[in-house]
This record gives sequence, C-alpha cells and structure tokens, in this order.
Amino acid sequence: MQIRDLPYLDPGEPDTRSGTRYLLWLGRGQLRGQLVTLAWGLLHFVSVMALPYGVGLAVQAVVDGSGSRLAAAGGVLAVSAVLIAVGDTMLHRTAVTNWITAAARTQQLLARKTASLGSALTRRVAAGEVVAVSTGDVEKIGWFVEGVSRFLAAAITVVLVCVGLFVYEPHLGLIVAVGVPVLALGVLPLLPRATRLADVQREKAGRATELASDTVAGLRVLRGIGGEELFLTRYRTASQEVRGAAVRSARMWSLISGIQVLLPGLLMIGVVWYGIGLVGDGRIEVGALVTVYSAVMLLAYPLRHFEEIAMAWSFSRPSARRAARVLALERTAGAASPAPAAGEAAPAVPSGDLYDPASGLLAPAGALTAVVCGDPDAAGRLAERLGGHPADADGLPSVLLGGIALDDLPLDGARTAVLVQDKDPVLLSGSLAELLAVPASGAVAPEDALAAAECADVLAALAQASLEGDPMAAPITERGRSLSGGQRQRIALARSLVTDPGVLVLDEPTSAVDSHTEARIAEGVRALRSGRTTVVLTSSPLLLDRADRVVLLHEGEVAAVGSHRELLETEPRYRAVVTRETDEERLSPVPGGPGAAAPNAFDIEETA
Repeated sequence: MQIRDLPYLDPGEPDTRSGTRYLLWLGRGQLRGQLVTLAWGLLHFVSVMALPYGVGLAVQAVVDGSGSRLAAAGGVLAVSAVLIAVGDTMLHRTAVTNWITAAARTQQLLARKTASLGSALTRRVAAGEVVAVSTGDVEKIGWFVEGVSRFLAAAITVVLVCVGLFVYEPHLGLIVAVGVPVLALGVLPLLPRATRLADVQREKAGRATELASDTVAGLRVLRGIGGEELFLTRYRTASQEVRGAAVRSARMWSLISGIQVLLPGLLMIGVVWYGIGLVGDGRIEVGALVTVYSAVMLLAYPLRHFEEIAMAWSFSRPSARRAARVLALERTAGAASPAPAAGEAAPAVPSGDLYDPASGLLAPAGALTAVVCGDPDAAGRLAERLGGHPADADGLPSVLLGGIALDDLPLDGARTAVLVQDKDPVLLSGSLAELLAVPASGAVAPEDALAAAECADVLAALAQASLEGDPMAAPITERGRSLSGGQRQRIALARSLVTDPGVLVLDEPTSAVDSHTEARIAEGVRALRSGRTTVVLTSSPLLLDRADRVVLLHEGEVAAVGSHRELLETEPRYRAVVTRETDEERLSPVPGGPGAAAPNAFDIEETA
C-alpha cells in the first residue's frame, strides 16, 4: 500500500450500516498497512524505552568504576538512538500513508455516490453536509484509522515495559505494574462526556457550514432583496454557537490532558520516594533506581497515545456516521444494473420512443416534444424520472427507452442514452473551451451549439474579458457568477447540445431570456436537434409553438395531446397554464362566442 497507488480503480463496497462498521471496513481494507505501522511503532517505542536501561547501566558503571560496563552502556544508548530515528521516520511515513489512504478512499466513495445520485443527492442530503463530509470529516476518519496501529504499538510497549520492570526489579516493578493501569484508565470516566461535547461541536459546525454554503449560493438573490444582513446575522449566531461548543469541548479535553500529566507525576514521586528507601537499605542499586525512574518518566510518551486514540474516536465516530449515511443512499428501489466487468462487452445503448408508464408521457423518437406542467416541482421530478435517476424511490415503474427499462441499464449507459438539463444547471470554473469539453458524439461542433443557443453576445463579452481576445479562452468563475442569469442558461444549453445525446431533456431552458432571444433559441434547437429525440418541459408559448407534439400533464398524468394552437382552443387547463389565465377570465365569455358583446369599431381597429 503506497500513496502512489491512489486513487484506487475500485475503492470497494463500504459497510454503511453504521459509522463504527464503516471505520472497521476501512481498517480491514488497510490491514497490511496497519500491520506495517504496528511493526515500525513497536520498534520505535521499544527503542525509546530501552534508553532507561542504558542510562541506569551507565550510572551503575560509574558508581562501580567499571569502564567496560560504561562502554557497554554507551553502545546500548547508541543503538537505541539509531533505532529510534529509523523507527520514528518509518512510523510517521506509514501512519501518514494510512491516514491519506483512508481519507482518499472515503473521498472516492463520496465522489462515486455523488455521480450515481446526481442532482437527487442535494434533495435528500443538505449540500452543506456533503461539503462537511468531503472536507473536514474525511480528515477525522483518516486520523482514527491511522491512530489505531500506533495506539496498539504503544499499548504493547507499555505491557512489555511493565513486565520487564517487574522482572528487572520486583519491588519497584510491582508499583509500576499497579500504577500504569490507573494512568491508562484514570480518564475513562471523563471520556463519555468529552465524546458528547465533541458530537455537539461537530453538529453545530455542520449546521454552520450548511448555512454558510446556502448563504454564499444565494448571495446574489439576497442582495437583490436586501436580505444579506439577516443571513449574516444568522451565520454570526451559528458561528458563536460553534465557538462556545468548541470551548466547552476544549475544556474537557484540557482536563483530560492535565490528569494525564498529573497521574504519571504522582507515580514518579511514589517510585522515587520508595526507591530511595530501598537504596538506603541496600536492597537495590542506584543504577536500578535510575532505570525504573527513567522508565516511568518515558512511559508518559506511549501513554499519550491512549488520550489521542480516545480523541480520534470521539471526533471520527460522528464523522464516520455522516459519511455512512451519505454512502448508504441509493438511486431507486430498483437501481440500475452495475457496470459490466472488465473484458465484458458493454450493452448497446437503446434508442426509440421514450415512454413514462407512471404518467403516460410518450416522446416519439426523432421528434421535439414539449411538456406543459402547471407545477414546477412536478416538472423537475418528471425530468429526473426521464433521466433514469429520480430523487426518491417511490416504487413507480421505470421509464422505457425503445421498450428497455432505464433502471435495467448500467448507469453509464442510461446517462449516455438520456441527458437531463435541470432548471438550474451548474457551470464549473474554467475557460469556455474547458466547459464545452464534455463527453460527446462529435456530431455537433461547439460553434454550432453556441449559435443554436444564441450565445453571440456572450461570446462578445467573453472576448473582451480575455487577454488574447479569444472568447473560448476567457475564464468563467465558479457557477458562472461572472455571467448574468440568461447568459449562464444559454451557455449551459450549448453544453447540453454539444453532447448530442440520443434523448435530450430540457427543464425550462429559456426561463431567464427575453422573448426575442427565446424565439431564436427555439428555432436553433429545433434545427440542430432535427432527427433526434428532444423533450422540453416549458410553459413558454414560443417554444410550444415550435414543438412537433405538445403534452399537457395534470396531476401527474397526461391530460391532453396535440399541437400548441389546438390545445389553446380546446383545452382550458392548458390555456390557463400557458397564458396565465385567471379563474375569472376562464369563466368569462369568450370574445365572439355566445353571450359576448359585439366588438366595436375601436376593437376591430386595434385587432387589425
């Protein structure tokens, strides 16, 4: 196990039944690295604890005036120093490898889960929690995984030292053997409260992170309505709660640290006081007292790892629990089939009509189908279903493409067949050329996609922002915040058109542009997607008028099918959604119909 092996081709299938089980799964996956760290840790700690023997041997050699034993003591100290340096170096190297491996594997699993769930992830888990898990929590998880092997090495060393001292000098060794368990377990009653305080701190920090993430994401809107000060006040309050929780947790851990210093000091005083009496009685030599005293003093070093593993457990357990909760999310009750194994041929991407059994929606192959739905949230859920990755496992039958269920396809195949652009697409930072460098069929050039999405003015603005005057090299900030809402929407549409999928689903792709631009986009998309299946969820008359087929959805089911003009004349529910007609207007007589007043000359002139 080496850092250069990261990232793994397959990070494995984690045990997400609980945070503890997830930590155990990570530890088992790095068993070889844990054993290597344990071996180097034993070498380091045992070499450190060999120093007291060399020091005691040297002191006794001076007392006895023996030059040979003094030289032997110097040799013991020299060998110990070399082994300490080698052991410490390799211990640090292997421990950091364990830490980074556990953190990287967790990040790989989170990235894989994010790619699997898509936009459904943030509908089921707060975006701030996902950020907290993928940043701070992975460090806490890695800390515990790498700390286990060092703790085991320290614990084994403490046992060996106690046994060795008892054999070397039974009188003092018995005191040490009785006192060391008290040192190791003395803070045990305080750990549950320290753990609870650490959990509270992490929960408050997670909520503050979520609030900060939501505030930053909506800062433009908040400034527009003058609400930024309100949200900043809420974040200040949340951050102060985090600070208070951190102070309370730090006080408890400082108390534990103080006890870890006090108890060894008391043991050392007891050993020295009793040892001086034994030396005075001639029952032990001075060198033996120095050896035991030095060993007790140096025992504080491995014993510190008892406190560290307790802290690592307290902080990593809630982090692992959050990670396991995210990793346990599934796409649907009947998730898509796994990807084909190495060497196995990937199944062909299906084509044909797109059909949703739950709503009765049919999008014929090669046609531009517009869907009108009065509920924007329902339209978003329908778009997710058509893409084969709905937000919730609702037990509904899978969408069919050419008669093949999308849920039966591997995830990569389903997304190759159907591409969904939701109503709020995300633009990543980078140049425009990098933004459009997405997996694509190659049949649609970026220039053609930009032209169809009416991005001429966007290109002109980006050319001015570029040092070379090349709009494709112009930088675009994260989420496209340097662009207006309409510009972001058109760039995202061009990116979707470049991919040229077999089925393209667009959810309100022109909601942020003016009517003249919208009309040109409708013509451009229709021409560029000619012969390809396109589904547009919209209530815009300009897009609806250019569709080959218009479908009205009412309460989640198909209520009417026809052309835009036919539905305007024959379907009141359609007319109410598209024209924003009120109930009073819908119940009033239709101009020119029965009971309607004859138009006057002014009305006729205005109509003409």
